Amino acid sequence: MSQVLSVNIDELAEIAKALSSELRIEIFKAIQKKRINVNEIAEMFDLPASTATVNVKKLEEAKLIRTELIPGIRGSQKVCSALYDRMIVDFGKTEKVDPANYQYISMPIGHYVDCDIIPTCGLASETGLIGFYDDPRSFYEPDKVNAQILWFRQGFVEYRFPNKIPFNSRLTGIEVSMELCSEAPLHNKDYPSDITVWINGIELGTWMSPGDFGGERGLLTPAWWETHVTQYGVLKKWKVTTEGTFIDGSQVSNLTVGDLDIDGKHSFSLCIGIKPDAVNQGGINLFGRRFGNYDQDILLRMDYEPKKRESYSS
Repeated sequence: MSQVLSVNIDELAEIAKALSSELRIEIFKAIQKKRINVNEIAEMFDLPASTATVNVKKLEEAKLIRTELIPGIRGSQKVCSALYDRMIVDFGKTEKVDPANYQYISMPIGHYVDCDIIPTCGLASETGLIGFYDDPRSFYEPDKVNAQILWFRQGFVEYRFPNKIPFNSRLTGIEVSMELCSEAPLHNKDYPSDITVWINGIELGTWMSPGDFGGERGLLTPAWWETHVTQYGVLKKWKVTTEGTFIDGSQVSNLTVGDLDIDGKHSFSLCIGIKPDAVNQGGINLFGRRFGNYDQDILLRMDYEPKKRESYSS
């Protein structure tokens, strides 16, 4: 299966340095084809062993390859293997956030706690279909926890997230990102759908998906999944701060994080769905980390700050 490296713009700079040499590019291509030891690399490119070692180390530092010592005929040998053969770059803005003041939670798409599904619908794991096509009962199969893609025409799936901010802290922002698209018969890039997200039953906003994308295999979509059906989606972000609510950085309402009733609670709900009165009833495809183009599940970030201690004057 294809292994995909997902990086941001800052991480790309380190990879670009590693691949700034034509020699290292050719070495990397050779390693992608097969596992190869450093001595073989030196012979292949007519290099001193020390030069081959230096170039291999730079590829390893960029996390493009891994090396391991294994027993050989004449002692141990360092064998190189490629970690990835495709790369996705996120050119979004890199936010400077104090690492002590946020928490990430990754939720597999099959770990929903409730749903209300109207066909067409279905779900599948990395290896095969779960249950049956267009049968809402399949969404209650025990194997649902292994889902890597799920789809439905109307309804919702609901997830329950733990409140992971420390005690004596105040929630200042919450962001959820996921890979989504519409749900058309087979696939159709011009098939709009109004997809809505709620937290604790409060609507964050609706994104109109332009279509259902297929025709060419998603970077992570497994080989058994046929190419004439849905293949990948779009990575979307809903964010609520103390200043308002945003979809992909554009403000959609004045709803603030304080309105979500999360502070002091053990957990909170996140719903994703198509409203019965949505203008564009184009359904939804939701992708996990082993389907589509993005190596992630539903990813939620909680930003917080310590509560200020009250001061008392005598």
